[in-house]
Amino acid sequence: MNLHLWRLFLDAADHGSLSKVAVLHGTSQPHVSRQIAELEQQCGGRLFERTGRGVALTALGQRIAPRVRVWLSSTEQLEQEIRSTAGQTMGRVRLGTLPSLAHPFTSTLFTRLRQRHPLVQLSVREGQGAQLETGLEDGSLDLALLFRHGQPNGSDALSLAEAQTFLVGPEGDPVTAKPTVKFKALDGLPLVTFCRPSSWRDQLEQVARQRGVQLNVVLEADSLALQLGIASQGGAYALLGSYAIDVARSQHRFQAARLVDPPIVRHIALALARSGQLSPATRAVMQEALALAKEMSLDTASPASAVRSAGRSRASSRG
Repeated sequence: MNLHLWRLFLDAADHGSLSKVAVLHGTSQPHVSRQIAELEQQCGGRLFERTGRGVALTALGQRIAPRVRVWLSSTEQLEQEIRSTAGQTMGRVRLGTLPSLAHPFTSTLFTRLRQRHPLVQLSVREGQGAQLETGLEDGSLDLALLFRHGQPNGSDALSLAEAQTFLVGPEGDPVTAKPTVKFKALDGLPLVTFCRPSSWRDQLEQVARQRGVQLNVVLEADSLALQLGIASQGGAYALLGSYAIDVARSQHRFQAARLVDPPIVRHIALALARSGQLSPATRAVMQEALALAKEMSLDTASPASAVRSAGRSRASSRG
């Protein structure tokens, strides 16, 4: 069986677009279409149907995709282990990441891997928490950088740091003028937050019910840039972590105050695929990610203080 064709099949299933698959593989869309057609001929039936937005799996494609994914993952892992035995750590690692963690952490991780493990290919996909969890469940992702509300237990995720939550408003806004703001201040404030499904929203709403606070969500948006743009213009307040705020400081002028009483704390975690099988390349990425987290002051022993001090400087700064 042609491994390359089946990789194209899974990439097309995951991305829903032959054009995106072409970019991913450094080729043209017509070439990908011909290869998919060749695979369909070998299978004796259509694997994809064309839609207005791209492609979607047919019933046949949906039936075989999970089994192909398991088979291809096992084959790639065996290939990596054989090469690692010969002293070379190599292979592709599919890493999911939240947009707020994509830079600088993921971009710096890529640079380190290129220097220390040049034969390890990192394939990065951005998405919201629910999407990343699904990728870990169905095997389309090997690892994911995401938030967990409880302390990771080490069996399915490794803790990198703790992240505090900040209320973001426009420059000069009285609600976010001080370094901290109590959770009850959210009562009735116009908020922009993530679309459902979102475990982050679920956590906020649970705390709000316990505190008798009415959350007034006026806009749902998964785009961090849009949330911060609206918050900086005074259209609504955003509730974000320090990493999202760091990235946006050069683009927007805003104030940010850390939520307290109670503080809303999330754990930045490196989560593992549900299969539990880790290739040598995946282990290499994990080791580099853990080391990088410590070097970037994301040490799990004392991350909260680093985040708080950074939050105070942001809250009092302009821009």
